[in-house]
Amino acid sequence: MAGNTSQSGATVVSRTVALLGAFDAAHPRLTLTELARRAGLPLATAHRLVGELTKAGALARTDDGDYVVGRRLWDIGLLAPVQTDVREVAAPFLQDLYAATLATVHLAIRDGTEVLYLDRLSGKRSVPVVSKVGSRLPLHATGVGKVLLAYAPEEVRRVVLSSLTRVTPYTITQPARLQTQLTAVLADGYATTIEEMSLGACSVAVPIQRNETDIVALGIVVPSLRRDKQRLVSALKVAAHGIGRTLNSWA
Repeated sequence: MAGNTSQSGATVVSRTVALLGAFDAAHPRLTLTELARRAGLPLATAHRLVGELTKAGALARTDDGDYVVGRRLWDIGLLAPVQTDVREVAAPFLQDLYAATLATVHLAIRDGTEVLYLDRLSGKRSVPVVSKVGSRLPLHATGVGKVLLAYAPEEVRRVVLSSLTRVTPYTITQPARLQTQLTAVLADGYATTIEEMSLGACSVAVPIQRNETDIVALGIVVPSLRRDKQRLVSALKVAAHGIGRTLNSWA
């Protein structure tokens, strides 16, 4: 359940936020009943608020009766500074990386104990991946996530290392082994995964360092790293340097 706002003290705003928060990467489409259950609201209350949100364009109703996030809410979300400035600066570098590799390219930040994907470029020749713009994935199972985790505060690393869920048979779930990799990320300047998030997909990622605590991750997903890892690392580091230099000039 996304939240529980059925208690008498809940405000209209908190109930509305709970309804919007019911949507996530695993639940992009919800029925009215599912929305009410995940938001912890009575069905009648959910029905009234969902109707108002739909009229306002914050939600939209599909032909089969499900509800999805509306265009107006998406447009507003794109105005968030963490997305607009980073995505705008990084866009040409992501385009260059994709043109040179024809691989899926990711731009991501840390949101709590998860990876938040700000941008993604992919094409028909790219390896199938589960990430989407705006989606969240585990830090420990993704290349960009390992970079972000390596630079995260100690408290965040402790929380993540205490609960390493297995996504594929190759996901690293041993805290000591992952900690060794995180230490290597700080020394080598890049992280890798081998089928740890999706079978048949490997990744390499590097940090874009705005300052000691503000880190953005740039990554590429490919079928294998056996032959091209160093070439990809070099290309990523050049792009990351360019993005970081431009972002710092804006500060």
